[in-house]
Amino acid sequence: MKILGIGNAIVDVLCKVSDEFLKKNSLTKSTMKLIDEVEFKKLLKSLKIEETISGGSVANSIVGLSQLGNDVGFIGKVSEDDLGQKYENGLTKEKVKYLYEKKEESIPTGSCLILITPDSERTMCTYLGVAGKINDKDIKEEDVRNSELIFLEGYLWDEGDPKRAFEKAISCSKKVAMSLSDLFCVDRHKTHFLDLVKNKLDIVFANEQEIISLSNAKSFDEVISFSKQARKNIIITRGEKGAISINQDEIFEVKAKENLNIKDLTGAGDLFAAGYLHGLINNAPAKDCLIKGTELSSKIIQKIGARI
Repeated sequence: MKILGIGNAIVDVLCKVSDEFLKKNSLTKSTMKLIDEVEFKKLLKSLKIEETISGGSVANSIVGLSQLGNDVGFIGKVSEDDLGQKYENGLTKEKVKYLYEKKEESIPTGSCLILITPDSERTMCTYLGVAGKINDKDIKEEDVRNSELIFLEGYLWDEGDPKRAFEKAISCSKKVAMSLSDLFCVDRHKTHFLDLVKNKLDIVFANEQEIISLSNAKSFDEVISFSKQARKNIIITRGEKGAISINQDEIFEVKAKENLNIKDLTGAGDLFAAGYLHGLINNAPAKDCLIKGTELSSKIIQKIGARI
């Protein structure tokens, strides 16, 4: 297996909303907020669902990699319920090896409301459900050892069981990539994420906001200095400014594609990572990896949802 993804197994629920809806419900545009089951049901009552799909950040990347013809797998915790079965079906339909044995849990399968405003920005309200309860027993060493690279999700990291799952996966992996996922995650877990970046990861995906927060940088030059000193392959997406990879003293940059008919930014970072990792595991030069990432992210933002 080329890549094994480990992340939140979340059923995405896509809905179009107005800016007024976000204000009324005290939601900050373009961020992810963790909510409980009560708030999830309350919000859902006032929404019209456009689409439901097997989601989660790393799962989106893994599906993208599968669609590019790579042999990939995914571990994410669901319950033996209707949404859990739909989740598994959604991945196996995309030829992803789903390497989690689901069972009946006291907590339901996780869901994420993806609220798309007219400017194509997406605001996420995530009820993690059982997804956030992943533990080391859910990770089989054999599955990790059988993959060339594991791809972890910052959204999933938390103290306790998820941390132990991360540690087990990292301890028996050949190479480790991780996405910082969201500014909220970086700010919440900054000390731990810094330790991961400096000591345990080989490849890091971040957007400009996330890496600035992680490194406490006051300018992008300071971000570059931090990335060089980390001596890891750090890949940063910068929206309209394109993307850059910094691997010790090797720096490559590509421009963003122009004149796109942008409909929804959901999955832009996830599919960028899929394109980049596709290049990496197929031995493409670093700049070509950035180009492939940019190509996939450009495609995904011109449609609704995170599936090409």
